[in-house]
Amino acid sequence: MGDVVSYSREGDIAYITVDSPPVNALSHPVRAGLQASLRQFVADADAKAAVLICAGRTFIAGADIAEFDKPRQDPWLPEVIEEMEASPKIIVAAIHGTALGGGLETAMGCHYRVAVPSAKLGLPEVSLGLLPGATGTQRLPRLIGAKAALDAMVSGKPMSAKAAAAAGLVDHLLADENLKEGATAYAKKLVTEGAKPKRVSEMSVDKTGIDAEFFANYRKDVAKSQRGFFAPGQIIKCVEAAVSLPYADAVKREGELFMECMTSSHSRAQRHLFFAERATAKVPDVPASTPLRPIKTVAVLGGGTMGGGIAMNFANVGIPVVLKEINQAALDRGLGIIKSNYENTLKKGRMTQAEFDKCMSLITGTVDYAGIGDCDLIVEAVFENMALKKEIFAELDKVAKKGAILASNTSTLDIDEIAAATSRPEDVIGWHFFAPANVMTLLEIVRGAKTAKDVIATSMAMAKTIRKQAVLVRVCFGFVGNRMFFPYVREAQRMILEGNAPEYIDKVAYDWGMAMGPNGVSDLSGLDVLDKVNNEWKQKPNDPAYCRMVAKLTEMGRLGQKTNAGIFKYVDRKPVPDPEVTAIAKAEAERLGVPQLTASPEEVIERLLFSMINEGALILAEGIASRPSDIDVVFVHGYGMPRYRGGPMQYADEVGLKTVVAAMDKYRARYGDLYWTPAPLLKELADKGQTFAQWAASREG
Repeated sequence: MGDVVSYSREGDIAYITVDSPPVNALSHPVRAGLQASLRQFVADADAKAAVLICAGRTFIAGADIAEFDKPRQDPWLPEVIEEMEASPKIIVAAIHGTALGGGLETAMGCHYRVAVPSAKLGLPEVSLGLLPGATGTQRLPRLIGAKAALDAMVSGKPMSAKAAAAAGLVDHLLADENLKEGATAYAKKLVTEGAKPKRVSEMSVDKTGIDAEFFANYRKDVAKSQRGFFAPGQIIKCVEAAVSLPYADAVKREGELFMECMTSSHSRAQRHLFFAERATAKVPDVPASTPLRPIKTVAVLGGGTMGGGIAMNFANVGIPVVLKEINQAALDRGLGIIKSNYENTLKKGRMTQAEFDKCMSLITGTVDYAGIGDCDLIVEAVFENMALKKEIFAELDKVAKKGAILASNTSTLDIDEIAAATSRPEDVIGWHFFAPANVMTLLEIVRGAKTAKDVIATSMAMAKTIRKQAVLVRVCFGFVGNRMFFPYVREAQRMILEGNAPEYIDKVAYDWGMAMGPNGVSDLSGLDVLDKVNNEWKQKPNDPAYCRMVAKLTEMGRLGQKTNAGIFKYVDRKPVPDPEVTAIAKAEAERLGVPQLTASPEEVIERLLFSMINEGALILAEGIASRPSDIDVVFVHGYGMPRYRGGPMQYADEVGLKTVVAAMDKYRARYGDLYWTPAPLLKELADKGQTFAQWAASREG
């Protein structure tokens, strides 16, 4: 206990110091230490005021999330905070780094708060499917007003120390970063002035702007901006309680609503992702100490929409980029697209003129391979064609300097076959960006059979530098993301042939939480692209009905959004149901002997999701993905799956693997063995009553 929280005194000012690296999280030892030190302070007759301060790089940055699914260990944080506030002597919270979640709630339990200018304060619990459950929903409205508190908690965004001081959350903004000196001076000033403890629970809530319709209207707005999420609505209920109930009753209500959040599938999913995103950085056979190759200059081959977006990622973080194209006209077009993208960002106020100028200055162009020979990293981003990519990598082998990393942006093709076109396969790796590459957060990094470990480590580190969520996978057609996306599209296509309207299928998927339905995504990606991928797939199932509508519409020149007609028609980029597609589907179904079947919403979700989950089980058994949580991160960051579902494998665990297998057996009876035979791993775990998470834990343990 004394190791993580200590009590000391200098003159009449006491110091309660938290020292629990790396972020002083509110673990049980920290909570117990705070309570013990608080009681020591209250009993210390020579101490007139106390400063709560933290060692290291930050104030208390939040709760210890690893404890959330474990049995409760007292003292519970709300009890510590209430005891702190009840102290008869002044306690000043000294904030640096970040005061987040339970950390800010602890600070609000103190009587006064000071902060260095660089500090950040916030209640981000909503990102974990939770609400601030240690009196935060009641204290923040009393300090900054109900409307401002609601905005802060529902968004989860932290505020700067300056903004916090202006709002009333921070009592004194220090002039510089000398935290202990400034906090001590402020505490002494309060003692000299005879200040009394200022207890937030005794304050009234500022109800400015809170009329009879406020909460109803706020709910409508949140339902649009945070569609499907559970926690925001619970936070609104807490602030309603703060406005309408006595403090003690409102705190009790907060506790009830917090437990509803904690036990919800949404919070389980969002907490799962919190750990899953961090786990992706751990590569079992690549030690964290692996030396990295220096990346000071980057080349991107291909100046199309994808190549231009990739180039922007590097320029955005100050890394010079050379864009290579086959001729000057193509190069000028590519550089023009990049400039236009940056100009749009500038117009929207998301970057300054100076930032615009710097980014543009970092991107240069060439039409000659010699112009990229000295680059440390070369990312190929040309058309998805194996022969073309092998030709390019053979050329790169001649011109790239020794030690340069050669990356392909392929979305499906065999990295080992591409690497074999060079004399240095150890330097070759897949960097699969998702479109638009300058916006989407996922980067699927594909290790080949001979890829060097330092190339893997450097790629993972560079992904973080360019602000991407990297997931390392192995080689197979489509890797993890697209391989699992194929059955998702396959089932959507089959349901169209069976007479289900594309817009109905998409609505069911959207209502489940997907950012777009499968048919809208297919149109956005380009039906010709999907058709080309299907044609490149050597192991494509022998099924005449497989994605038949994609092939048929591509033959007709209906390629999706880019031709204003695909599965849908497009008017001002908005999808409109097209009777012609219905007629085409009916004719194709008759030709192929596909019976007409109406899929219920439950069936739509089962066929879309369970087909993906089964493929995910095959991927895990083959070692293409290291862990099921890696698959979940791929689909949340790259395919528009909502965080409150946690990803396909977490969703499977949530509904139960026995449920998944039972549904698959149902469709197997209808459609046969081709698609609906449960993967051996899925069947094994279902029979044992286990989850994918338990399987992963047993392998790691």
